[in-house]
Formats: sequence, structure tokens, C-alpha cells
Amino acid sequence: MTDKSKLDRRRFLTHATLGGASAAAATTLAAPAIAQESPTINWRLTSSFPKSLDTIYGGAEVLAKMVSDATEGKFVIQPFAAGEIVPGLQAADAAAEGTVDCAHTVAYYYWGKDPTWALGAAVPFALSARAHNAWMYHGGGIDLFNEFLSGENLFALPGGNTGVQMGGWYRKEINSIDDLKGLKVRLGGFAGAVAEKLGVVPQQLAGGDVYPALEKGTIDGAEWVGPYDDQKLGFAKVAPYYYYPGWWEGGPTVHFMFNKERYEELPSHYQSLLHTACQATDADMLQEYDYKNPTALKELVAGGAELRPFTPEVMEAFYQAANEVYAELDDNNESWNKIWSSIKAFRNDWYLYNQTAEYTYDTFMMIQQRGGKL
Repeated sequence: MTDKSKLDRRRFLTHATLGGASAAAATTLAAPAIAQESPTINWRLTSSFPKSLDTIYGGAEVLAKMVSDATEGKFVIQPFAAGEIVPGLQAADAAAEGTVDCAHTVAYYYWGKDPTWALGAAVPFALSARAHNAWMYHGGGIDLFNEFLSGENLFALPGGNTGVQMGGWYRKEINSIDDLKGLKVRLGGFAGAVAEKLGVVPQQLAGGDVYPALEKGTIDGAEWVGPYDDQKLGFAKVAPYYYYPGWWEGGPTVHFMFNKERYEELPSHYQSLLHTACQATDADMLQEYDYKNPTALKELVAGGAELRPFTPEVMEAFYQAANEVYAELDDNNESWNKIWSSIKAFRNDWYLYNQTAEYTYDTFMMIQQRGGKL
């Protein structure tokens, strides 16, 4: 080996050793910085739903697992069922007040404070699940709703959807508007204000309280979600007539509502993770209902449930009543008008578009199913 080769070798080994030491030092210095950026956080979440409803309550569990897995257990969200910390219909209040860090709930439960709340979830004759998600994520709906919620110390992200719901279970048939008068019906959210115009007496009950009220005759009818959940709750045992569609909920969004101050205290990458996990949970819930509802409906009908459509007369009457309520709110509620105007503009375009490819394809396939060709 020449003297020059020996010198080059010594230089290489010296630089390599120094480089390795520098890299080790950088790793040592980086570790505490990463730990500071990814703090250990433990949150409590209160749900509006009982654990027995595994699909809708399960949305909170899906979110919690995603967040924990992504942070290797540093960010933990512990879900609690309705009633374990606060009653189901007080979930958003608990999050706003800081009793818990977040809630998994439906915004229309709180419409009594201001009807604008309901627009975050669903109002009668508005959007389907797919359309509501399109408006939420790409039509400015999330920002509009959070602008409204900022005064409530809440920040909300979509966290589930059930798809268009069924019209509920009744002790007697509903063939005309007269059959509705005086009926005490568990009717979630803002739809009660519309139904009242036709003589219905709406009852606001959390999911776990519906069956006992129906069984005891405290109410004459009840809607919840759809076949999968309704089968679990056993409504067919006490009210045989199962109506459709749930005109009041074409596609209700379930929200994760975070205490605004605690959300804003999170590191930015934790906030980003929540956005991603909430959107994944939102999609997952609708997909699960879409998969489970068809089988559940077949089983309910096979078990004796009397499946009935609302008549065109009844549907038209409710549609007219809804428009009367909306006209009143447009004149008197600025927050309502701002969000509802945005929804209405997209609703018109959506149902114009949906008459083409989607509706035509689905109709053709339904005809094949009816003909026994699938």
C-alpha cells in the first residue's frame, strides 16, 4: 500500500467515525423533540348511543382504535356509552362544558336550542347520505357548521352516516293524514316541528329508551334508524307496521364533537390525524349499514313485520309542512338561512344530476331483481 493510499484510508476512517458519532448525537437529540411533539393524551368520549347498537355506537370505537394505533398508544380516546357519564341527549353539552373531551352524537338532538343545529345532521326532504357527504366535504358544509358551533365551544367533524332511514314502527296502519292526528311518535330531531303541523305529537327519546316506551304504550309509534338497528331493538314485537321512507332523514350525519379549546391545544399532527380518522369512520359506518340492512330487512319481514310505504298523500303533506317551517326560519334565523341556502342550492343540482346515470342504472337493476334475473 502506498503512503498516499494509507493517508486516504486514515482520512476515510476518521471521517466515517466522526460522521457516525454525529449521527448518533443527532438521534439522541431528536428523540426528546419527537416525544415533545407527540405527547401522551388521554381523552374521554361520551356517546349518545347504547353499546347494544354496535354499528352506530361502534363508530366511537373505530375512531379510538385508529387514533391509538396511529400514535402507538400515545393518543387514547376512551368511549363511554349513553348514560355512563351523561344521558345520551346531553352528549354535546358535556363536550362543550369540558365534562368530557368529545362526544359522538347527532346534531339534531339539540335543535331546541336553535334549529340551525339540525342542518349539520339532517332535516326533512334535504339530502341523501351521499349528497350530504358531498356538500359537507366539498361544498363547504363542514366549515359552515363549525362557524355556527364556534359559539358553543365545539368543533365538529362528520363521524358516521346511516343512509336514508326507515319511517318507523306503528301500532296501526297509516293510510291518510287523518290517521296521524294525535299519534305520539318518537321522532328524532327537527322533524318533530314538521310533524306537529299534521297533528303528530313528537316525543324526543334516546335510543335506549324507545322500546320501553313503545312496549308500555307511552308512545304509538317510533322511528330509530333502519332494519339492522331496529331488529336489535325488537320493535317488531310491539308495533307490527314498518313504514318507509324516513322522509326526515335522507342521510343523517353523526358527528364527533370536540371541546373546541382542547381540540385547538392538540399538536397539529394530532389534529390532522383526527380529521383523517373521522372521515374514515364516517365512510365505514355507512358501508356497514349498507351491508347489514338488506339481510336484516328480509329477516324482519320473514318474522312478521308488515312493510308499508307512506302514501303519496302523506308524503306530499309532510313536504308541504316542511317548506312552511323552512320559510318561517328563513325569515327569522340568520344562521339557519346561511346554511340552508347552501344546502338548497346543492340539493337542486344533486337531484337534477341524479336523475341521469345513478337513477337510471339503479332502476334498471331493480327491475331485474323484481324479475328474478339477478
